[in-house]
Amino acid sequence: MDLGTRFGGDVRVLAMDLSDPSAVPDLMSSTESTPVGLVVAAAGFGSIGPFLDQDMVSEINMVDLNCRSVVELCYGFGQRMSASQRGGIVLFGSLVGFNGAPLSATYAATKGFVQSFAEGIAAEMRPHGVSVLSVAPGPVGTGFAARAGMRMGQAATPELVARSALAVLGRRTTVRPGFLAKFLGWSLAMLPRWGRVRVTGVIMTGMVGKTKSAAGVDTSAGRA
Repeated sequence: MDLGTRFGGDVRVLAMDLSDPSAVPDLMSSTESTPVGLVVAAAGFGSIGPFLDQDMVSEINMVDLNCRSVVELCYGFGQRMSASQRGGIVLFGSLVGFNGAPLSATYAATKGFVQSFAEGIAAEMRPHGVSVLSVAPGPVGTGFAARAGMRMGQAATPELVARSALAVLGRRTTVRPGFLAKFLGWSLAMLPRWGRVRVTGVIMTGMVGKTKSAAGVDTSAGRA
């Protein structure tokens, strides 16, 4: 493995579909004897386009992966970290997780759940030595745009997002990596919620590719 070669660590790869209800219990069992000090829950996918045009099975699958598996992971690893009085959990929210997002309604709702969940458990776990961080990026260059048929400009790099997260883990509960995420987060915060929804809808309309009409999915968390 590249990481093992570069840093001299023991790398194990467990290929799992975390939207499968049996996946997280299997993961917890497979890592039972392995001390885990940092969990980065970056798996997820989204859809783009009118909600009623989406495939409902895929939308429900999105909720399972983006929400249910996150709760299970935090519960399982959170208990272990709390027992040892140390550890960190990094969850991936999104810039669109702070209000509704027309044309990406389910995805934004799942990221809203992640944001609220992270804020809640961060306060609970802090006294036990466990740091919880929500990373709320805007567009990130992970290949999501090409796969989802989206226009995506001024995307942050994955490296920037990772460095920004690790730099504040243990010191903050939420981080918005990159200039665009910070600028949009600040400017949207000046509006009432209905205004944020309207502006977000305009932004999402501009991100829909010319040939895009249904759902686009990606197994990374790298987009607004």
